Amino acid sequence: MVTGSKIKLRFNPATPDHGVAFLRTDLPGAIPIPARVESVTGTARRTTLGLGPNQVTLVEHVLAALAGMRVDNCLVEFDGPEPPGLDGSSEGYVELLVGTGTVLQSSRKPQLAVTEPVTVASGGATLSIHPRDGDDLLISYLLDYGPQSPIAPQSLTQVINPATFRRDLARCRTYVLEHEARELQRQGIGRHLKASEILVFGSKGLIDNKLRFPDEPARHKILDLVGDLALCGCDLVGHIVAYRSGHPLNVELARALTRAAERESRRQGG
Repeated sequence: MVTGSKIKLRFNPATPDHGVAFLRTDLPGAIPIPARVESVTGTARRTTLGLGPNQVTLVEHVLAALAGMRVDNCLVEFDGPEPPGLDGSSEGYVELLVGTGTVLQSSRKPQLAVTEPVTVASGGATLSIHPRDGDDLLISYLLDYGPQSPIAPQSLTQVINPATFRRDLARCRTYVLEHEARELQRQGIGRHLKASEILVFGSKGLIDNKLRFPDEPARHKILDLVGDLALCGCDLVGHIVAYRSGHPLNVELARALTRAAERESRRQGG
């Protein structure tokens, strides 16, 4: 956790069509917060759901683990404002889910296969989803911080399914630039962390740590995308192409896709 507090998280099974929701067990009388785009109240460096005091933040790594492993209908409880940060990846959550096991339920999660491209853009960043044959999700990410950045441009295309998510994405950690880390600590965030415990890029490269993959930053960006797009509440089919996208644009695409799913539902109902 970025504040250093000890947090206990628990995954609880839920009934068919429940979806994923978060419950603050430290707040008496708190109601579950649905993991849906309608619940989003913040996207600054992390995804935040709900309204204070019943609010949860930094939920994208938990959502990525659930979506990446195709686990739905789950009530996620934790006794604080955010889930445990672990090592900045989703690996601990994935291994917990794998070790616990899952049960096949009678109701199928909705699926959305786009029939035409959907694009959102802001400040030189773009994010789009294109039609794709088959029934899976493909994500291409191009990371580029410019010629003066200690993080070299990198790109990756990844099919998203439980096997590839666990093997290729779950272990990939969040990262910051050195000046960003200093500003966050000035704000009281992550003061308990050392550079060796997170990925901090200084002017000459990574400080006191080693990458798990040469393109770990791009892989973590895909992990975040999987988590943020889980807020659509459906399994996506298509090819996502992202250029410098972060949480604000991820959530904006989730909103656009949620509207598309609602239109399709009304069309079929009519």
